Amino acid sequence: MKILVINSGSSSIKYKLFEMPLQRLISKGTIDHIGEDGSKFKNHYSGLKLILQEIKSVDAVGHRVVHGAEKFKKPTLVDQSVIKGIKKCCAIAPLHNPANLAGILACQKLLPGVKQVAVFDTAFHQSIPEHAYIYGLPYDYYQKLGIRKYGFHGTSHEYVAQEASRILKKPLSKLKLITCHLGNGCSITAIDKGSSVDTSMGFTPLEGLVMGTRCGDTDPALITHIMRKKRIDTKEMDRILNKESGLKGISGISNDARVLEEKAKSGNKRARLALDIFVYRIRKYIGAYLAVLCGLDALVFTAGIGENDTTIRDRICQGLFTCLEKKAKILVIPTNEELMIARQTFKLLK
Repeated sequence: MKILVINSGSSSIKYKLFEMPLQRLISKGTIDHIGEDGSKFKNHYSGLKLILQEIKSVDAVGHRVVHGAEKFKKPTLVDQSVIKGIKKCCAIAPLHNPANLAGILACQKLLPGVKQVAVFDTAFHQSIPEHAYIYGLPYDYYQKLGIRKYGFHGTSHEYVAQEASRILKKPLSKLKLITCHLGNGCSITAIDKGSSVDTSMGFTPLEGLVMGTRCGDTDPALITHIMRKKRIDTKEMDRILNKESGLKGISGISNDARVLEEKAKSGNKRARLALDIFVYRIRKYIGAYLAVLCGLDALVFTAGIGENDTTIRDRICQGLFTCLEKKAKILVIPTNEELMIARQTFKLLK
């Protein structure tokens, strides 16, 4: 079965075509600058049309969808009710879900009769218990507004957990794992017996670790304090928290850890401080999840920083497991979210 995996962003489409169940990558590519001035791709439809002209034959399509809220707990065959549900989730994922949906709608027009499957980033975290996902806010906000921790990067965390099971030659049902997805966006997940039991991102991808340009955990009262002092509106505050904070905001230099490491070696104190905070916050979350899991079989690193930055990995792991009776394995596993989507699509349709 040839499965086309689509990751439809606001101005780009990334795709990979797999032969399943062989898991063989047939082709891959990216369409950029969709909808931008001067681009030949006015919308996602025109971008996908070109992709389909190049790859010719498709048996099914798996779509990455960032937010499924509580409604979508597993990969789901797309129909009108699913489209309606994804549209409803746009209110809590305005930067991602509309673009994901545009990809689905374009594929429906271009591939009539071909089955489409939505695979949700949030679905893997639906196993998190209520005491871990409810915030310390009036309970009505959860009941009426859906305010709760959802978590993200679920497809990546699930993929590397499965790979860890394969490498360790132990079933997931017998493993306690902490998976660290460290890139420009970062999240950590505690996985017990194959299920997510807690994760660092929350209602949005802003919660948790200090990231490339996102602030991570912050005293909520600071937000209104800064807005009053700087006389800025909610839109500008949201931009600062998501685009001007994290490593970039602390260092005043860059969101790229590689650049900051070079600057720190040259004596730049703010670059060093940004990296120190980044590492400290990760170690803090790992310590918390050790307590949640009551033990650990493996600590897994993935994504750009997690896979490639040995200096940061070494700093994170230094003396980390001295309190454990049995030393945990440290694994570096390249993530493959597209293959995970292909696996889940094939499993649903076979």
